[in-house]
Amino acid sequence: MSEKKPGLIRRFFRFINGLISWIRIITLNLAFLFVLVAIFAIVSGGVIPSVPERGALVLDLKGTVVDQLSYMDPIVQLIGETNPYEQETRLQDVIDAIAMAKDDDRITSLIITQDYLAYAGISKMQEIASALEDFRSSGKKIVAVGDYFNQDQYFLAAQADEIYMNPMGGVTLQGYGVYRNYFQEALAKLEVNYHVFRVGTFKSALEPYIRNDMSEEAKQANLTWLNQLWGEYSRTVAERRGLTEQELNAYIDSYDKQLDKYQGNTAMAAVAAGLVDDLKSRHELNEYLIEVAGASDEDDIYQGIDFEDYLWIQSLEPSEPLAEERVGVIVASGIITDGEQPPGAIGGDTLASLIREARRDPAIRALVLRIDSGGGSAFASEIIRRELELLQADGKPLLVSMGSVAASGGYWISAGADQIWATPSTLTGSIGIFGAFPSLDKTLSKVGVYTDGVGTSPMAGAFRIDRPMEPMAARAIQSSVEHGYSQFLEVVANGRTMTTAQVEGVAEGRVWSGLDAKRLGLVDELGGFGDTVAAAAELAGLATSDYELINMPLSPQEEFLRRLGGVMTPAVESRLLPPQMLSQIQRLLAPFQQSLEFMLNMNDARGVYAHCTGCVAP
Repeated sequence: MSEKKPGLIRRFFRFINGLISWIRIITLNLAFLFVLVAIFAIVSGGVIPSVPERGALVLDLKGTVVDQLSYMDPIVQLIGETNPYEQETRLQDVIDAIAMAKDDDRITSLIITQDYLAYAGISKMQEIASALEDFRSSGKKIVAVGDYFNQDQYFLAAQADEIYMNPMGGVTLQGYGVYRNYFQEALAKLEVNYHVFRVGTFKSALEPYIRNDMSEEAKQANLTWLNQLWGEYSRTVAERRGLTEQELNAYIDSYDKQLDKYQGNTAMAAVAAGLVDDLKSRHELNEYLIEVAGASDEDDIYQGIDFEDYLWIQSLEPSEPLAEERVGVIVASGIITDGEQPPGAIGGDTLASLIREARRDPAIRALVLRIDSGGGSAFASEIIRRELELLQADGKPLLVSMGSVAASGGYWISAGADQIWATPSTLTGSIGIFGAFPSLDKTLSKVGVYTDGVGTSPMAGAFRIDRPMEPMAARAIQSSVEHGYSQFLEVVANGRTMTTAQVEGVAEGRVWSGLDAKRLGLVDELGGFGDTVAAAAELAGLATSDYELINMPLSPQEEFLRRLGGVMTPAVESRLLPPQMLSQIQRLLAPFQQSLEFMLNMNDARGVYAHCTGCVAP
């Protein structure tokens, strides 16, 4: 029997009820927006940012420079007390703002200020340096200012035409190093039996759990890429400052003697070494920057606009629509894990879904996958690689742009690309597999906790951490790891048109710099993200390098709250530690944070991982 159609009166009241609900929702949303705008006006001093008629673009980098902003609940960001050092600055935002400012007649110059920059890494700094070099071709001056410069900050400052520092400041250059904590003796005292399964002489990810020091193989491999990256740093800085690499390294190697010459005055030592042009107090610096910017505001402060505000305003102004056919861009940043993950991490299913979206979109003619990852789950890496394979099978070129790190699982998903681009300082390779499993039965017995029972087979309960590992289970894991390694070699061999024997020669878990990776055939070209997009457009036969970022979008409310949170949080600073000490502590803890993050995300169904734990790019 068919359902009786509602009468006219009933349908009328349903319509009225729906209309009232719709009006109520719209009214509440408008009220919510009004409140947020009011808050925004209050915290920003009642002034909505605008591009001055004449002024400088200010590169005020804060926290960590990343390829993809990590997800944060916008409400938490809005009400939380975020320290400037804990914030994130998106690399492409910096590059885009510099590119736009180059041809903007309102922007007279560019000022680099980065007192709150905690970490960026040389690979990302090289991409910013390239954008600054292009900006310089416009004839506009670039000035770097700072109270103090750490190594990351100084690399970017050196790209400026002039560097000025506070008379109480200094320049700290130390070179690059890899130092890790080793826990074999501690684990032995606690009677934790850490079972390690790996393939490859140089796969040192688990050395901290089975040794008390770094193996000679790991030292050899690490020192190779460290020397190359430091060579990139010292060569670039020396060229920009009119020094030789020998002079720069002599300043570092005899830092104590340099300070003795100037009675411990770090600022004067930096000027004498040619690292800084002059010393200026806050007042003197402001007076000079008014000349550079060409204008001052009502408070007699040099006229400038922060690059994030500038980029936001530019996005609101009318612009040319994207080309009908364009390059798609997907950012894969973080540890590779199974399932769905928010931005700032790589979920196998999440990334596969975005790739599928690009494959099915007729407007996307080529795809650039920007990777900044030390790898993770081998299973999730293969899920992603298969989806990329389908995209290529549909005739769409795939190009990979490697960020600071694209190693282990990060290289697994790169290997099949039509072209792989990396910066000279990218860390890549680490073609190896490992597994790990701790047994805590002896540790628990110390406090009187024992495990006993029965099972239908030797494998029943074999993977309980409170029981000794069954030899059968250990052999099974090792066999699985060896199979995963063979599969990894095959993936690379097929993707790079090499034999497995050739791949084995550069594999075994060894980490390579972008320079060496190109020489060995693991990378096709050296260049940044912009170079990769241009190459993708050319490969797809497109007349323009327009690209579309494909990601999991935030709702308008979330986007607004993130923006509002960004306005509020810079005012909140830590008073517990001096800013420079806090920056150094964050750098010190970076390896621990990465290792802890990896351990908390070890969700591979087979317990097999392609991950470079030691790939913390300088």
